[in-house]
This record gives sequence, C-alpha cells and structure tokens, in this order.
Amino acid sequence: MEKTSGSNEIKRVVAAHDLSGFGRCALTVVIPALSAMGYQVVPMPTALLSTHTGGFKGFSFLDLSDEIKKFGAHWQSLGLSFDAIYTGFLGSAEQCGILSDFIDAFGGDGTSVLVDPVLGDNGSAYATVGEALIEEMKKLVCKADIITPNITEAHFLLGMRCGRRTESEIKDMLKRLSAMGPEKVVITGIRNGREQTENAFYDRVSGTSGIYGVDTVHAGYPGTGDLFASVLLGRMLCGDALDVAVRFASEYVREVISDTLNAGTQPRNGVLIEHHLKELIP
Repeated sequence: MEKTSGSNEIKRVVAAHDLSGFGRCALTVVIPALSAMGYQVVPMPTALLSTHTGGFKGFSFLDLSDEIKKFGAHWQSLGLSFDAIYTGFLGSAEQCGILSDFIDAFGGDGTSVLVDPVLGDNGSAYATVGEALIEEMKKLVCKADIITPNITEAHFLLGMRCGRRTESEIKDMLKRLSAMGPEKVVITGIRNGREQTENAFYDRVSGTSGIYGVDTVHAGYPGTGDLFASVLLGRMLCGDALDVAVRFASEYVREVISDTLNAGTQPRNGVLIEHHLKELIP
C-alpha cells in the first residue's frame, strides 16, 4: 500500500459526501475546511445535486452508488492508503453497505473513521431520507471510531421519539450510541432553553464526557454540521483530545454563523466559510 507516513507527508482524508452545486454544504464545505487545516482531501461523491435540499424545490439528484464502488476498486488497485475515512450525506440505503465494505478494505490501524449520520434535523428526516436509509445507517455507525449525529439523528439511531432531553438523558444517549461501536460520540445542536446551543461528547476509552455550550445564534444555515464535523476531525487528526476538539469546533462554527447572519446572507446560501478559512490554517 502507498503510505502517507513521514514527518513531511500530508495526511489523506477520504470524504464520502454529496456534491451540491449551489449552497455551501457537504463537499463544498468539507474540502476547503480540511484543506486549510493541512490535509489532502480525497473526494468520493455519493450524490450529485444542483442545490442542497434545504430551501430549494426542483433540485436535480443523481445517485452515484455505482461510481463510488468503482472509486474504491480503482484506489485499491493503486495501493492507496488513507489516514481518515469521513462519511456524510449518502444518496441511498445501499451506499451504507458500500461504505461499510470500503471501511473494511481501507480501514484498520492508523486510519480514523468518522461517520456523520446525515439523516435529518429539527425532529424530521430530510427529503431524501427514508426508513431504509435510517436502518442501514445504524449498521454503518458500528464501523466508526467517531460519530457526530445532531440531536434529531441521535434519536433516529436509537429508535427514540424526538423531544427535549435532560442532561442525564443526553449522557445516557451518548453511552448507548457508543455501545453500538464508536469509541467517541458527539451529539450536536442540543437546545437547552437557556439561550445556548450545546454539543455533548463521550469518549468510551478515556472516560471523558461533557457538554460544551455556546451562545445561540438565532439563524439556521445548511452545512454547519458538515463544517463542525470537518473541523472536529481535523483537530483530532493533529492530536487534540475529544474535549479540546469539541470546544474548538463549537466556537469556530458559532463565529462563522454569527458573521454570516450579520452579513445578511440568505439562509439557503450557507455560511460564509470563505471569510474564516484563514483561522483554520495551522
């Protein structure tokens, strides 16, 4: 296998996300964020859309299941290896199995696997997400080292009805999600009713857990979950502990959202990541 070891080598991250033409999210957020942090991003587009699915009607949608199989086969023939595998929006339930096989082929010692189970938000599933995808995603998260569901997705993965949860219940959810396989779990976007948005985290190996809150910015933009998970992964690949990475990613995303709101940007256009990439450069 072609390795990336060595002090002067750039770490490689496979990013299996959709590519949406308009509206900053998925690969159009993942690639610049991780690149600014000093990583080579190797895109594996799971679907091709004219826009993201939030706030737009009539968008085109092309499932790339057959192509991502070919990506994996070709990369294997080249003897490539990767320092991280990072999955986000998947175009079909079938893709969970394809990515599971990809993790089996390219994962192992020295390769971090982050699964961001993109399924829904605000208590509802996204337009392209059905029950079959949710059930298959439950299997995929078992292969992950780290998962980053938002609070809605955490409920879906655990088969729970969405609703407000106490701190004790959130901590129980973290442990139940970790018991599915991943050593590290972060539940994002928890609204506590105290003008804060919280991200809860749990590391089964170290026993570290906690909830980190930032002042709520009263605006919603697509792609913020992708940005959070990307920054979290980047910080952990450079050696940060989970709690440190959660704190950095939380503060960074809040700053980007606040700047975007102050600029008067339409929500469906996504956040102004371009203004803040320099803050990610090591």
